[in-house]
Amino acid sequence: MLIQDGTRLIRRYDEEILCIEPWGENSFRVRASHQADILPNEDFALLSEKKETYAQITINGDRAAIVNGKIRCEMLPSGKLRFYNQKDELLLEEFDRNRFRAIDEGFNSALEICPRTFTPILGTDNYKLCVRFEAAEQKLFGMGQYQQPDLELSGCIIELAQRNSQASVPFLLSSLGYGFLWNNPAIGHVTFGKNLTEWHAESTKQMDYWITAGDTPAEIEETYADTVGKVPMMPDFGTGFWQCKLRYQTQDELMNIAREYKRRELSISVIVIDYFHWPHQGDWCFDPEYWPDPVAMVKELKEMGIELMISVWPTVQEDSVNYEEMRELGYLTRSENGKRMNHLGHTCFVDMTNPEARNYVWNKLKENYYRCGIKVFWLDEAEPEYTFYEYSQYRYQRGADLEIGNMYPRSYAQMAFDGMEAEGQKNILNLLRCAWAGSQRYGALVWSGDIDSSFRSLRSQFAAGLNMGIAGIPWWTTDIGGFHGGHIDDPAFKECLIRWFQFGAFCPVFRLHGDREPHQKPLGLTGGGYTPSGADNEVWTYGEEAYEIFKKYMLLREKMRPYITKTMVQAHEKGTPVMRTVFYNFPNDKKAWEICDQFCLGDDILVAPILYEDQRSRQVYLPEGCAWRDLNSGKTYDGGQIVYCEAPMKNIPVFIRNGCLPEVSFTK
Repeated sequence: MLIQDGTRLIRRYDEEILCIEPWGENSFRVRASHQADILPNEDFALLSEKKETYAQITINGDRAAIVNGKIRCEMLPSGKLRFYNQKDELLLEEFDRNRFRAIDEGFNSALEICPRTFTPILGTDNYKLCVRFEAAEQKLFGMGQYQQPDLELSGCIIELAQRNSQASVPFLLSSLGYGFLWNNPAIGHVTFGKNLTEWHAESTKQMDYWITAGDTPAEIEETYADTVGKVPMMPDFGTGFWQCKLRYQTQDELMNIAREYKRRELSISVIVIDYFHWPHQGDWCFDPEYWPDPVAMVKELKEMGIELMISVWPTVQEDSVNYEEMRELGYLTRSENGKRMNHLGHTCFVDMTNPEARNYVWNKLKENYYRCGIKVFWLDEAEPEYTFYEYSQYRYQRGADLEIGNMYPRSYAQMAFDGMEAEGQKNILNLLRCAWAGSQRYGALVWSGDIDSSFRSLRSQFAAGLNMGIAGIPWWTTDIGGFHGGHIDDPAFKECLIRWFQFGAFCPVFRLHGDREPHQKPLGLTGGGYTPSGADNEVWTYGEEAYEIFKKYMLLREKMRPYITKTMVQAHEKGTPVMRTVFYNFPNDKKAWEICDQFCLGDDILVAPILYEDQRSRQVYLPEGCAWRDLNSGKTYDGGQIVYCEAPMKNIPVFIRNGCLPEVSFTK
C-alpha cells in the first residue's frame, strides 16, 4: 500500500514500513522498519529542526515518485528505490535480486537477495540490518578517519566503529554528485565493493539514511552541514602553534618551557598539560604536589598570550573520590556480563549518553579547572578505549553499545560544550580523539590519535585529515611526528618529524605532540608523580638544522593566520572543510579528481607535502583555471599542467593562487 502523508511517501508491504521524506534542500531522509511504525523523535546525527521543503509526490498504482528540488526518488512495485538528479542522471539505486520483487524490471533472479534485510535478534526487538546498493563507476570520499593511506574509498571495507586513531563519521561524497549519510550509530561496517555496496548494522530498530544531490562538492557539503550542524567560530588562539608533549610533569617544568618560547621570540598559542596530572582518574583536579598554583600559572601564561589546555579523561578509578557517588547515581557505563572495569588502571567509563552524568562531570571540571581560567579542554579517550573494543559487552543509558555506541564521542564533546556555553563562553573549542556525525556542532577539534612515528603513518594522516573534512569535521589535527616510537637522536625520525612539521603548518590546527624516546623516570609513587614522561619535544630539541626549519614554518604560519581565520569563517558559516581535496576547489578539472597526494588549504593555497623518506623532489599538478605562484621560488606557472619541484629538507612545494596573499612568503 502506497500513501502520501503530508510531505512523506509511505509504503507498507507485509512486515515492512518504508518512509521517504524531504529533509533539507535537495535531500531525502529514508527510513524503514519491521516494527509497527517509524521511530518518533530519534534523529541521531540530524538536527531536530529541519528546513521546511516542498515535495512533489506522484502515486501511480504500485509505483511512486517523490521530488525535492534537485533530487528525485522512484519507488518500483517491488519497493526498490532509485535516486536521480534534476538532469535525470541515476545517482544511486538499491540492489535487488529476487525473482518475485525484481520481475517488474524485466528480469527475475533466483538469488533471493533483497535491498533491505532485517534479521531478527531473537528475544529482542532489534535486528541485524543489511542495506544493499548497486555498484557504480564513481569515486568515494569521506567516512571519517581511518589508518590507511587510501584517500579514495572505492573497493574499501570500512568498519563503522570507534577506536583509538579511528573515527567513524559515516558520510560519503560521490563523484556522481550525491552525498550519503548512514544515520545509524550502531556498530557495523560498509563494503564499497566492485559488484555492490553493503551497509551493515549489528543491532538496530530501523534503517535510516539521508541522501542529497548537488552540482558541486561544495553544494553537497554545505547542504550536509545545514542538516547536521556546523562548527562554532574558531577562537583566535586556535590558528597559531600548539606546544605539547607526553607529558609535562610539574608546573615549574611547563612554565619554563613557555618562558623559553617567549625568550626565543617564537609565538605559541597553546601549551598543554597532558594526562595523569591528577591524584586519581575521575578526580578531575590537579595533584597539588606537582601543580600547586593553577591560578597563577594560567595568569602568567595569558600574559604571554598563551592558552592552557588541560587533559580530561572519562575514566573513573575505584579509588577516586567520585567513584562511589557516581556508581550510586548510575552515571557509569554498565557491562552486559561480569565486571565493568577496564584495563586503564582498574577503571570504568562515565556514561556520556546520560545527560545527568554529563552535567556531573562538567561541574567537576568547572570547579577544579574552569574557575582557574582554563577555557579549552583535551577530551581524551573519547572512543572510549575499551579493552579489545568488546562492543557487545557494554551498555549505556541510551542503549547497548552495539546499537548506539558510535555516538559516545559526540556525547562526550557535548558534555563540555553545553557546560561552557552555559557559562556564556563563545567560540568554544575542545580537542577530542574521536568523533561521530554532528560532533562538529559541539566544538570538536579531532586529532588522529596514538599513531606511530613513521612516513607510512604520515601518509595515512594525509588521507585521514582530508576525509574527515569531507565527512563534515573541518577542525582536524595530528600529532606532528606521530605519537609512538620517535627517538629524538635518530636521524631517520628527525627527517620524518621535519616533513610532518611542514605538513602540519598547513593543517587546520598546527600542533606538536608525541611520546618521545628515551623516557624520563616518574617523579614519585603516587598521584601525578606516578606516571613517567617522554623525552623533550620542543622545537629546539632536535638540533640546529631542524630548529631553523621549524622556525621558518612557524613564522610562515603566523603570516597565514589572517587567511586561516578567513577560512575558518567559511567552515563556521557554510560547513566548508579547511583542508580540502583538490577536486573540492576545482570540481570541473577532471585531473583534480585523480590527485591523492596534494591538498588545498582554503581557497588559494595548494600544498604538496613530502610523504616518503629520502624524497627530495616531486611532481605537482597545478589545477586549471588560474596561474600559480611558487612560494619557494617566486616563479609563476599557468594552471592545467604538471611541474617538477625540488624539495630539499628545508622546503615542501607550496603554491598560491596568483595575485592572492602577497604577504604569505618565506622570510629571506
